[in-house]
Amino acid sequence: MMAPEHVDVVVVGAGLSGIDAAWHLQTRCPDRSYAILEARADLGGTWDLFKYPGVRSDSDMYTLGFGFKPWTSPKAIADGPAILAYLRETAAEFGIDRHIRFNQRVTRAEWSSDTARWTLTLSGVGDRTSTITCNFLFMCPGYYSYESGYTPEFAGRERFRGPIIHPQAWPVPFDYSNKRIVVVGSGATAVTLVPALTDRAAHVTMLQRSPTYIIAWPDEDRIANALGAVLPRAWAYRVTRWKNIRFQQAVYQRTRKKPEKIRNWLLGRVRAALGPGYDIDTHFAPRYKPWDQRLCLAPNGDLFKAIRSGQASVVTDHIETFTETGIALKSGTHLDADIIVTATGLSVLRLGAVDFCVDGVPVDFASTWTYKGIAFSDVPNMVLTFGYINASWTLRADVISEYGCRLLAHMRRTGTDQCTPRLRDGDRDMPARPWIDQFSSGYVQRALHLLPRQGNREPWINPQTYDRDRKLFRTPVDDGVMQFTRARKGDCVTPLV
Repeated sequence: MMAPEHVDVVVVGAGLSGIDAAWHLQTRCPDRSYAILEARADLGGTWDLFKYPGVRSDSDMYTLGFGFKPWTSPKAIADGPAILAYLRETAAEFGIDRHIRFNQRVTRAEWSSDTARWTLTLSGVGDRTSTITCNFLFMCPGYYSYESGYTPEFAGRERFRGPIIHPQAWPVPFDYSNKRIVVVGSGATAVTLVPALTDRAAHVTMLQRSPTYIIAWPDEDRIANALGAVLPRAWAYRVTRWKNIRFQQAVYQRTRKKPEKIRNWLLGRVRAALGPGYDIDTHFAPRYKPWDQRLCLAPNGDLFKAIRSGQASVVTDHIETFTETGIALKSGTHLDADIIVTATGLSVLRLGAVDFCVDGVPVDFASTWTYKGIAFSDVPNMVLTFGYINASWTLRADVISEYGCRLLAHMRRTGTDQCTPRLRDGDRDMPARPWIDQFSSGYVQRALHLLPRQGNREPWINPQTYDRDRKLFRTPVDDGVMQFTRARKGDCVTPLV
């Protein structure tokens, strides 16, 4: 029987995180071979998957974009097709696309300490299976299921005579001209969809159980565009990226220290946008503090403009039941609808739903401790890219990719081939905290029981703060917790001299 193909590093996922990891690998570890395994038929992840009207980022592209590849469009808040084009251009420009293997879903990962290798089982087209081995895993699969979104049980759903669509499965093409549309939800997807649908719909109603903080912000960064007119492109990008990182972090820290002040500022902006007669307290004043859930963005105030024009409205109520012609609410009101869109969130997956096994023992990640928010106690040679919930995803992908390359370089220098975070004796009595705490969004809360714990001391923490992460990831990799060892049988690496 032929031995499976072997590469030094496997990157799982060809979205933002995977492309970022690949660039760092070929730039910082050019001596390592790598392959990117992508379960879908194209790269881009989120930005290839979502097709609903108006799909866009709610992070600016100077921080969501890569540190090594300037974003040059004048629009800082970009739509999905523009982001996908940027990812494709990046992958082609740096030769990353030549390393991607499409339609290769990793279903199982088995680690052997005898050989210091992962054996990955792959499912391809037509459920054909194959295997590949590697020494190191960069897990970049995203954090949610691409198969289906989260939809709660709605009484009477089967009664509704029109289409019921989750945005993650938006049909293309789909004609909603002159239709009455109810969008159930108030998160980022709903806030994006509602104004976008008003281009052809008769009327769009956003039905929410409770309000979300929403801020109107220009879709162009005037300072960035001014800098781009007088500085070389790369310089202007770096300066703008630094400016926006500092601004994001300052605002987030302000919300933690002065939540009531930020709340009043946010609600004041909504009042200014909708006028004194609008019931802000009912529809736009959340019960939680700012950034206890993700802040939603309305580029150029598009949602507020749609409400003022009468093309859209917001209803805050609970669903009693779907009916043949719409939704009956617990207040007794009935919302007439031709189409219902369930913008009710994502289904979070644990490490891409891959089954992991270390030396014959299945890994229960919920019983592990997270190391710096990217690795797991007693799980060797693997890092997970999980970005920020309170800032641009790619900022954290950058520092994680850099750290992973430092691990690989250290093993090469020291002639070791295994790196495993292990609890010290004094760490075993740490109080356990959720992997992500102080964040109450439903998609996170629904998945916490699947995810590892964090402790109350470094490095067993998951800060979710850019400045703290930079310090945490740039400390020496050989910190006494990350254990560097050799394979139990044979030599797997040759030290660089």
